[in-house]
Amino acid sequence: MMMKRLPVILNVVLFVAVAVLYVLHFTSHKGKSGTSVSTPGTVNEIKGSLKIAFVNIDTLVSKYTLFKDNSLKLANKQKQMEAEMSEKTGKFQKSYMDYQNKINKGLVTTAEAQELQKNLTEDQQNLVKLRDQLSQEFTEQQQVMNRQMINEIEKYLKEYTKDHPYHYIFSYAFGQNLLYANDSLEITQEVLTKLNENYKEASKAKK
Repeated sequence: MMMKRLPVILNVVLFVAVAVLYVLHFTSHKGKSGTSVSTPGTVNEIKGSLKIAFVNIDTLVSKYTLFKDNSLKLANKQKQMEAEMSEKTGKFQKSYMDYQNKINKGLVTTAEAQELQKNLTEDQQNLVKLRDQLSQEFTEQQQVMNRQMINEIEKYLKEYTKDHPYHYIFSYAFGQNLLYANDSLEITQEVLTKLNENYKEASKAKK
């Protein structure tokens, strides 16, 4: 059995919670005490004005060096898996053709034919197990790499907000929940630059 091709194009699942805030005061008449509530349309303050920014996750992922390196590792892993499956599948097909040839020419006894058939069945089952194992390993490695990348992004943003006290930093991706954001709120480039710097320094430290 030929192995189904492992995915070449990685569907990187990077989901950072996205929400739209609608925090408005409502209009009201003055109460008996003579005090009035806020005028309509003002945004509730959280210890001052609400500070919001966003990063374009598509741009961040595609230009993040960690993602590029992980993609290359996965591509190499895929080639190795496909080569292993191709080799073992070729051996199985050769054994099967040899079995068919012997059966057609009557070169084996009934008992020998049954033994050969049993061996072929076991080999086929082992191929299926290997295919499933390799596919599981590939998926697991992909998931781990994605989680590592998300962790690095979240870890840096926690440091980033110490100097840039945003209350919310949203992720923007085309066609996702956040349909519009003012360009002045985007911090993608400065976050990307620092992430790549941090990754470069970490890579040097490992050598």
